[in-house]
Amino acid sequence: MSERFSVRIEDSGEVFNCTGEQNLLRAMEVLGRRGIPVGCRGGGCGVCKVRVTEGRFSTRKMSRACLSEEEERDGVVLACKVFATSDLSLRVVGGLRKALARPRY
Repeated sequence: MSERFSVRIEDSGEVFNCTGEQNLLRAMEVLGRRGIPVGCRGGGCGVCKVRVTEGRFSTRKMSRACLSEEEERDGVVLACKVFATSDLSLRVVGGLRKALARPRY
């Protein structure tokens, strides 16, 4: 059985679990959560851009059209291309970040 990790989205306070085999975006969607904006799911649009503030992770190749080398060095990644190797905390930094801050009625 795969190890499970806890992922906390600082913007919304939402927490979900994922395995090391699931990318963060997919793990969130499977659990019916909505804290990270969803776009193409393939790394080409940049909508799911997040900054990992705590924890360890691995990545798959990410489009330089969406994410610079400097951003990646600073912990900014695409959630659809990130795999947790420990518990994580993150903040949404993609273009739809403001939608998370809107009050829900």
